Amino acid sequence: MKPDLKKIRVLVVDDSALMRKLIPQMLQDDPEIEVVGTAMDGSFCLKKIEELGPHVVTLDLQMPGMNGIDTLKEIMRRHALPVIVVSALSTEGASVTFKALGLGAVDFVTKPHDASTHMLETASELKAKIKAAADSKFVRPAALQAAAARREKAFAAKAPPPAKLVVMGISTGGPQALEYVLSQLPPDFPGAIVVVQHMPEGFTEMFSRRLDEICSLRVKEAQSGDTLQAGRVLICPGSRHIRVKRLPMGDVIVLNDEARVNGHRPSVDVLFHSAAEEFGAQTVAVLMTGMGDDGAEGLGAIKRAGGITLAQSEPSCVVFGMPKAAIERGYVMRVVDLEVLASTLQSLCIGNGQGATGTGKPARAGK
Repeated sequence: MKPDLKKIRVLVVDDSALMRKLIPQMLQDDPEIEVVGTAMDGSFCLKKIEELGPHVVTLDLQMPGMNGIDTLKEIMRRHALPVIVVSALSTEGASVTFKALGLGAVDFVTKPHDASTHMLETASELKAKIKAAADSKFVRPAALQAAAARREKAFAAKAPPPAKLVVMGISTGGPQALEYVLSQLPPDFPGAIVVVQHMPEGFTEMFSRRLDEICSLRVKEAQSGDTLQAGRVLICPGSRHIRVKRLPMGDVIVLNDEARVNGHRPSVDVLFHSAAEEFGAQTVAVLMTGMGDDGAEGLGAIKRAGGITLAQSEPSCVVFGMPKAAIERGYVMRVVDLEVLASTLQSLCIGNGQGATGTGKPARAGK
């Protein structure tokens, strides 16, 4: 019998016999996915890739012998296949996961604490990310390294009020893209930045610390009551929604645990709608790489409120889903390449309202 070439061929790599059984079970009822094999360590993984020709690899990072990071390096060097990391939900797991994303992994899912309770949720997430990975573009990590050297942070005695509110929504392919953009912004950037990155609880704190270490801007995981300050980036915590609010005491962010929106918590739409309501024309909104359509309607609300709406260009996205959804609905004013997104934001927040010369192009839907 010939293999079904229309199905996404998946190789599952995990040293746990239980996970090598559970992951195929999670995927078996999806007609678009076929698990073609499993491997218990990195050496077997590389052999199975040669033998089976998978389209996507799911990869455990904490394995004996050739560990997941070394295996990932070899996969990127030899095959440049899309890899979904299957990560432990722990501080150590988060640290090695971000290292893997920096080496070219497309995305990650966390292993469920309780398989009986969270199996369906994890299965749904894994299926969606495998499909997105199969359609993703491989962006080599070296292409996303900031050109400028690290600059010192600027600490003012009293933070100036922001010239603009910059809200950013991002998902698959996001950590590398955000590192690239934020590391190029100067410490005296005149806007306040609030980011929703689709990421589970526990990972956003480490991600925020990582960004703070490599950026001139001050970056922290947001807490309710944090004020919006020029030159500071607030990252929404995983598993919470974030809104912006204008108060007599100052502009702040508010977190809540309301139901998922578009299947996500945090949701980009929740942030964007609040920015449209509270800041209107003082908002610059950006939808970046990611699957699905979270943020599209919120971007439309910001455009109707007089704000500026941007989308990352298709060639520079790992997954073009989120920007494409907003472009197709007519909500995007400019499409901007990742390489010039930082200079575009700088120009818009200084106040000319048009973006740096040559940094954007009129929005048109991709294929």
